Amino acid sequence: MFTHGDLRADHVFVDGDEVTGVLDWSEAGRGDALFDLAVVTLGHEENLGDLLNGYGNGYGAGVDLDVIRGWRALRSLVAIRWPTGHGFDPFAPGCEVDVLRRTPASPRRGRSPSSC
Repeated sequence: MFTHGDLRADHVFVDGDEVTGVLDWSEAGRGDALFDLAVVTLGHEENLGDLLNGYGNGYGAGVDLDVIRGWRALRSLVAIRWPTGHGFDPFAPGCEVDVLRRTPASPRRGRSPSSC
């Protein structure tokens, strides 16, 4: 699937309920669409349900939320170097470390939470 690769809220222009434009396609390419959903909801996880509902036709019903959590964690870990190197605080609310702290741990499937 062709994905944006850095689909952040500030890269999407909207007018009411209509998307009118998307900027910065420099990281676009083949990838997992769930990565884009994870990135666009970074720091705004409460909007994921609405975003999935917006796809219509039940598309969001079968989405594995653990995959989205994993993509969020990976994106935050990979991206943490940029704010640190440019004078930003990655611990600030909504930034990389905050996102990692708020990402709930999910027990591995088929195992109890206390097993490794």
